[in-house]
Order: sequence, then structure tokens, then C-alpha cells
Amino acid sequence: MKIVVDRERCEINALCVVNAPTVFDVDDNHELQLLMENPPEELREKVEAAVRACPAKALRLEE
Repeated sequence: MKIVVDRERCEINALCVVNAPTVFDVDDNHELQLLMENPPEELREKVEAAVRACPAKALRLEE
């Protein structure tokens, strides 16, 4: 699984951070940081929840 972030669409709502804090973070410059581009399978449920929660639809998963 690979996470793809559309930075043009990202509004830094941080709902992805709420759902998967070991995978996403927002830095001091208010920019989304992807801590793991290819998270392990055991985080799939949290990552999928983060993708669904994004109101800007800026996240997607590739297999």
C-alpha cells in the first residue's frame, strides 16, 4: 500500500493525523508530513479511515 497526497488539494484539516498519527503529521509550517509513504499492512484500517476522513479528498491509496 502506498499513500499519495495531492498537495494542491490538501487543506491541512489534520483529520488524517487524528486517524493515523503514526503515518501523518502537520509540521510547524502547517504543512502535511507523510511519515510513512508505504505503511505496514497492520496500519491499513487507520490509513483507510484517514483517507475517507479527508474533506478535500487529497489522499488516496495505491496498491
